[in-house]
Amino acid sequence: KDVKLRTFITQDSSRDEMVQHVYDIAYGTVKRNTDTLVIIDDSIVRGTTLKQSIIRMLSRLGPEKIIIVSSAPQIRYPDCYGIDMSKMGDFVAFRAAIALLKERKMETLLTNLLEECREMQRNNKLHTENVVRKIYQPFTAEEIAGKIATLITPEDIKIPVQVIYQTIETLHESCPHNTGDWYFTGNYPTAGGNKVCNKAFMNYMEGKNVRGY
Repeated sequence: KDVKLRTFITQDSSRDEMVQHVYDIAYGTVKRNTDTLVIIDDSIVRGTTLKQSIIRMLSRLGPEKIIIVSSAPQIRYPDCYGIDMSKMGDFVAFRAAIALLKERKMETLLTNLLEECREMQRNNKLHTENVVRKIYQPFTAEEIAGKIATLITPEDIKIPVQVIYQTIETLHESCPHNTGDWYFTGNYPTAGGNKVCNKAFMNYMEGKNVRGY
């Protein structure tokens, strides 16, 4: 892809338009209603490109099923060390967890965590713990992946879509000398990371569309 069309780094205001022009496919390569189509993505952050471009485009090939394999684990937490991923609501994994909480009538967890963050902020302790991790604890990685598949599939697409993620364990096996995994685990290497993550969650809950730092 041309660097100018990198949807990950494109400004929010123009990303939706850009994803329509980045990808194309080779028709006649899939047996309609027979083949399972497997695609590999390096990571799934927002899910914007998948929902607005790729899945719709692949569905025109008529596969029996679409499987999306992510070489990165679920990106659940903000980054504050150089990559601009700072808004909780942008992460499709976070939105999936929120959707599951609502389905299971567990929304009180969110309000309780917001109050916990506010109390920590009042006591200047917002940096001491990443409370956002508690949002994911009620669910397995497979449950969140299943909800992500639902969220990234356009409503008018009837072909089954499955999302399979790299696990944290196999990531470390493949990259034993590169241990930075806070995007996936929430284990920040500095206290400032905890603060940014908690602040990003507070912004989400308070309806503030701003960065956590």
